[in-house]
Amino acid sequence: YYFPCQRWLAVEEDDGQIVRELVPVDEAFVKKDSENEGQSPATLGLEQKAKSTTYTVKVKTGDKKNAGTDANVFIILYGSKDDTGTVSLKASKINKNKFERGKVDEFTVESVDIGDLKKIKIGHDNKGNSTGWFLEWVEIDAPSLGECLKFPCGRWLDKSEDDGAIERIIFPAKLQTREYIPFVPYEITVYTSDIFGAGTDADVFIVLYGSDGICTQQKSLCLNKREQRMYFERNSVNQFIVELEDVGDMIEKIRIGHTGGGLNSGWHLDRVAIRRLLPNGK
Repeated sequence: YYFPCQRWLAVEEDDGQIVRELVPVDEAFVKKDSENEGQSPATLGLEQKAKSTTYTVKVKTGDKKNAGTDANVFIILYGSKDDTGTVSLKASKINKNKFERGKVDEFTVESVDIGDLKKIKIGHDNKGNSTGWFLEWVEIDAPSLGECLKFPCGRWLDKSEDDGAIERIIFPAKLQTREYIPFVPYEITVYTSDIFGAGTDADVFIVLYGSDGICTQQKSLCLNKREQRMYFERNSVNQFIVELEDVGDMIEKIRIGHTGGGLNSGWHLDRVAIRRLLPNGK
């Protein structure tokens, strides 16, 4: 069994996770990758990412005195097929200081397919100066399922408040579930030209258009500024797996560009290749 990773396990990198679930890939794929020096070293990591589901987890801390916590918060998502295991919520995409009074924090959780989301367990390790926490709610958006679920809590996770519990199992509020057409993963390969000054450090985004006027949201290809500096260099090939709205079998056109920020924003784009990945990873 081959379990390639080739991704960061770091709070400040990629999706901020320091624990990853890895799925096996075909042996021939590994050998093909090692024999072909021209391939990107991240290809195997992308192969796994295409088999994974990405969840956006929003956590609201209550607006009460001493509601925030300095403890280490974790979450487990339980589905109809499997669970995610314990995931540390370390890198908030919104706030540098996470779990502060009245604030909403956002995290990315990546997992193998766990099926329909049934419940969550959320808690903390009670370590630090201010450990008690008042959790208002958790919202989990699962684009591959086409569901955004709300898990109301409205209780303390504090050894000296409420029932003294520092972890809770919460079920979704069915009336607050928002459903939409499930997203699908696209493999997007970007080729930057081999001419002087071709590369860019700007934030590159893409929109896909299908028939009948269907289009995706505008999506940045890089997760952070570090990736912007790494990718889209002169004569480079960069590959991304992006979950977007399903525009159907025919992609009629794309819109690709950048925000113009940074010192070297000008970009000479050679071409873009896109594959719509089907559920079996084809």
